[in-house]
Amino acid sequence: MALLEARKISKQFGGLAALRDLDLDIEKGMIASLIGPNGAGKTTFFNMVSGIYKPTSGHMFLEGKEIGGLRPNRVTALGLGRTFQNIRLFSNMTALENVLVGMNCRLKSTWYGALLRSPSVMQEEAKARERAQELLAYVGLAGKGETLAKNLPYGLQRRLEIARALAINPKLMLLDEPTAGMNPQETVDAMALIKRVRDELDITILLIEHDMRVVMGISERITVLDYGAKIAEGTPEQVRTNPKVIEAYLGKGVAAGARRPKQKVLA
Repeated sequence: MALLEARKISKQFGGLAALRDLDLDIEKGMIASLIGPNGAGKTTFFNMVSGIYKPTSGHMFLEGKEIGGLRPNRVTALGLGRTFQNIRLFSNMTALENVLVGMNCRLKSTWYGALLRSPSVMQEEAKARERAQELLAYVGLAGKGETLAKNLPYGLQRRLEIARALAINPKLMLLDEPTAGMNPQETVDAMALIKRVRDELDITILLIEHDMRVVMGISERITVLDYGAKIAEGTPEQVRTNPKVIEAYLGKGVAAGARRPKQKVLA
């Protein structure tokens, strides 16, 4: 059984079909990528997996449990972590506080216990802060816990988002363009971090990414969307040479064997 299963998932916004009968399996322990031209339906799919949108039709399962239509907090509690294309940190909170927010779904204290500041609540909070510091160090933010999120450099803000997602102890992480806006060295470092998260923490990863060097460099399986439909799926090499993929990115002339432009979008 796959960790994440999508069966005939469709999403319509009025007369617009953002996704059409998508089937997708993500096995435990893999790094997989979802790619496609702008408007292909990639982020729409992420929004349905994470509970922001409800599928118009079809079924979605996380570890065999139906998640299609569940609220975001319910999906998170089942083990789904996510980052966003546009960074969504609490900019006026510290890095440590941002990670602690991610832990909220795992804390057992009630509002009443928090109000009374009982010993059990104090102990849980101390452990949470210790764990948050560990996660900051893991993503390369050691010593940055008291820095306001808005004062961190862009690349470190991306890392902070990953730390916050890790704070829920996820089984599956959705990374929406994790290297967007990064310089070449930051991109290389981000790729290494993503691999570490999978290899060391045993977290399955599905990412959306427009940088094909990243996609081809770390993915074990790639699914390609175009106009809301899956047009190809396979290993990086299979996808790189698929005529439908080349056509979707570069046009019919290139797919038919015309001279490729100098910029190798799928290289």
